[in-house]
Amino acid sequence: MTKNTNRLVGAGVLSAIAASLCCITPVLAIISGASGVASSFSWMEPARPYLIGITILVLGFAWYQKLKPRTDEEIQCACEDETQSAVNAGKPNFWQSGKFLGIVTIFSVIMLAFPHYEHIFYTTDDQKEVVIVNASEIQKVAFEVKGMTCNSCTAHVENDVNKLPGILKVKANYEEATTEVQFDQSKVDVAQIQQAINNTGYKVLGSQ
Repeated sequence: MTKNTNRLVGAGVLSAIAASLCCITPVLAIISGASGVASSFSWMEPARPYLIGITILVLGFAWYQKLKPRTDEEIQCACEDETQSAVNAGKPNFWQSGKFLGIVTIFSVIMLAFPHYEHIFYTTDDQKEVVIVNASEIQKVAFEVKGMTCNSCTAHVENDVNKLPGILKVKANYEEATTEVQFDQSKVDVAQIQQAINNTGYKVLGSQ
């Protein structure tokens, strides 16, 4: 690969990372406990299809450059470059090898596919304590939440709301921009739930 191709490969990697940032940051927020950063890159979600396209085009071109038949002139030039590289470094240049391009391609695919396996980073609270609640104390509220763009976002909201006392059920939906919460109003109120959602970095616009 030439230096120009290496630059394109770098651009492809950056595009792949950028395309997944909106889904990766909520996971990092839960792991680090820095909830407020979860929505930092949600504004990039509309650009995700374009970033994926750029990544595919750039890496596709890099592989084409690597695998296409070379002319006699290119072969002679490559031999001279490899000879000079061997003299200077004592070994072939790894950064311009097919192995490096393969590693970059695999990494990019892993980044682009993140939304399809992001659920493995979230634990479900199957062992949540069962409590007896007076039916008159149960309240259900639907919050309109701005900023959620994928399942990572909804999982992050659900995770933080579930930490509050008296929460019976939480269901966030990024497509409808809502979070429905069923809770014991003797232990927690709407304002506390709204604050917990806002603390994730997403914004509650209203409730009903």
